Amino acid sequence: MSTYIQAQTTVANETDALVIAGQVVKKKLAGCVQISKCMSVYSWQGEIHQEEEYLCTMKSHSSLFNRLKETLKQIHPYDEPEIIATPIILGSATYLDWLAGELQNVDAA
Repeated sequence: MSTYIQAQTTVANETDALVIAGQVVKKKLAGCVQISKCMSVYSWQGEIHQEEEYLCTMKSHSSLFNRLKETLKQIHPYDEPEIIATPIILGSATYLDWLAGELQNVDAA
């Protein structure tokens, strides 16, 4: 079975989130990107920070992760961006068929 993923990253503002979403969808590295406003608490350079951020959740395929990661590194405004992915272990067959059709060189499972 093909391994579809949800990859995510966070940015400081909605404009950056929309740029990222537009680029990865245009390049067919993600079929869709959901943007959610969230609160992040994290440690950076020895200090605890609390910031509003925008979470970009990208639906993709594991075979595209390295290209997605490199694209994010090129356009992301953070020095050390969060770029992680988790597998989608179950999903609607029709949704996954649609997703496969929206991605670079990925066949439906």
